[in-house]
Amino acid sequence: MQINRKFIVAVALSVAAVPAFAAVAVSVGEPGFYGSIDFGGGPPPVVYNNAPVVSGAVVVGAPPVYLRVPPEHRAHWERHCAEYNACGRPAYFVHDDWYRSHYARR
Repeated sequence: MQINRKFIVAVALSVAAVPAFAAVAVSVGEPGFYGSIDFGGGPPPVVYNNAPVVSGAVVVGAPPVYLRVPPEHRAHWERHCAEYNACGRPAYFVHDDWYRSHYARR
């Protein structure tokens, strides 16, 4: 029964933490959104970098990820790739103008 008590405590702590994150959540398309961009089957977005940036051990066969990130995260990608679950993956950084004029309007 001790395992069950530990599990229940872990779940309770996890559930208690959810409202704190939900209060500051920003949805895709909103001005303050940073994260992965899914542009569907349309043409690829305008990006800052012509070649993908990879930080950390390369994940073989991982598809590229298109991200909108703050400028300081682009400049120091090795410090921030884990925040976007993109370490080891080829990353393209979506241009803010494209995001605002094409993606956020949808």
